[in-house]
Amino acid sequence: METNEKKTIIEKFAKSEKDTGSVYVQVALLTRKIEELTEHLKIHKNDKSSYRGLRKKVGKRKSFLKYLSERNIEEYRKLIKELGLRK
Repeated sequence: METNEKKTIIEKFAKSEKDTGSVYVQVALLTRKIEELTEHLKIHKNDKSSYRGLRKKVGKRKSFLKYLSERNIEEYRKLIKELGLRK
């Protein structure tokens, strides 16, 4: 992920100007990294270390989403819809 792309994601999901670590931003960044790793693994099927990294990122995103759903269900639903994660 390039710096410009990361800045764009942070600006889109940040709740304030200097917000870079909120749950919303972290989930959005993890989603983008997961998409990149998924594309990589389609080409390099036997890359076991990348597969492990992908599983770790998916688990981390899952825990952030669980936290958000327990705290604020409306924001959770909005984020899920915006990122296109679940149907």
